[in-house]
Amino acid sequence: MGTGKRGLLAAAVTVVCAVTVLGAPGTAFASPNPTPTPAPSAGSSAPALPSTATNKDLEAVRTQLEALYHDAAVATDAYNAAEEAAQKQSAEIVELAKKIVAGQKKLDDLKDRAGAAARAQYRTGGLPDEAQLMLSNDPSEFLDGAGRVRQGQRATKGLIGQLTQTQQDLEQYSKDASTQWQKLEAGRKTKAAAQKKIEKQIAAAEKLEAQLEKKEKERLEQLEAQVAQKAQSAWLDTGILKEIDSAASLKGRAAVQFATAQMGKPYVWGAEGPKSFDCSGLTSEAWKSAGQPIPRTSQEQWKQLPHVAVEDMRPGDLIIYFSDASHVAMYVGDGSIIHAPRPGRTVTLAGAGTMPILGVVRPDA
Repeated sequence: MGTGKRGLLAAAVTVVCAVTVLGAPGTAFASPNPTPTPAPSAGSSAPALPSTATNKDLEAVRTQLEALYHDAAVATDAYNAAEEAAQKQSAEIVELAKKIVAGQKKLDDLKDRAGAAARAQYRTGGLPDEAQLMLSNDPSEFLDGAGRVRQGQRATKGLIGQLTQTQQDLEQYSKDASTQWQKLEAGRKTKAAAQKKIEKQIAAAEKLEAQLEKKEKERLEQLEAQVAQKAQSAWLDTGILKEIDSAASLKGRAAVQFATAQMGKPYVWGAEGPKSFDCSGLTSEAWKSAGQPIPRTSQEQWKQLPHVAVEDMRPGDLIIYFSDASHVAMYVGDGSIIHAPRPGRTVTLAGAGTMPILGVVRPDA
């Protein structure tokens, strides 16, 4: 086996191994697209609470928890983007590996044909054409044979051209595979950093909540509900519901039906079901079930899907929240959404105006 052949086969084996290793659960990584600048970090240190928390103390806790979980959501979006990109890159590497194997087979076949043509030409090409004509018992047979030789020479030249092109193709496939491997390796580091930040922020939030007594936790939940209700009331007071009267599309109804069926399932960052979801995992799976695949992350949903005015939204549309597009929910009508809020919560129904709305996107516009 020639050096070139060994190198190309080794390249094919390498890319297949790359897909096997990086495509495994928990290890498939890729560099995500740049994400919008998040809100100022809340940090990961949890302030100590006094022995008896006042309403002011609980409000400080609520604000701190909100910031911690927001930072975790931003990191989760980066994590999800990395995984989505890794799946695409892994698929591309597999296709490149197939091309390398097929190209090597073609190269071997071309070499065999070229060698046979060269040997045939050598056997008949030892004497000049004039001498072969003089020694031939049948001049017409010789002339016919000479034509075939010239055809063979032209064919051999064509084979050499194909050999050269195939070799160049194989080299390019190998370079492309190497590039994708490098992206996956760089993405591994990006995804690992995102995971570390998610876990750090969630751990800090859990530590902060763990300091509360049972009654204080109940008061904190009441405070969160009051803040949400105040925001929802302010949104409804604008008269927005008088303008929102569009009916859901066929696919929109299917997406809403899927999302509704997931209510009560826990939020888990990076999850796409069937037992748990994060915010964009829920919306992307809902629309996938409706026959309309959409980007995996809330930020890419905001970037890539058609925007519609809030007053024009209809059930099934996605509402993107916060200035950095770090949260997404599905509008289900009557001023309500279904979403996966954050760690420690379940997929639930909420008011559409309980969080700052960035905008609305429509997957099936």
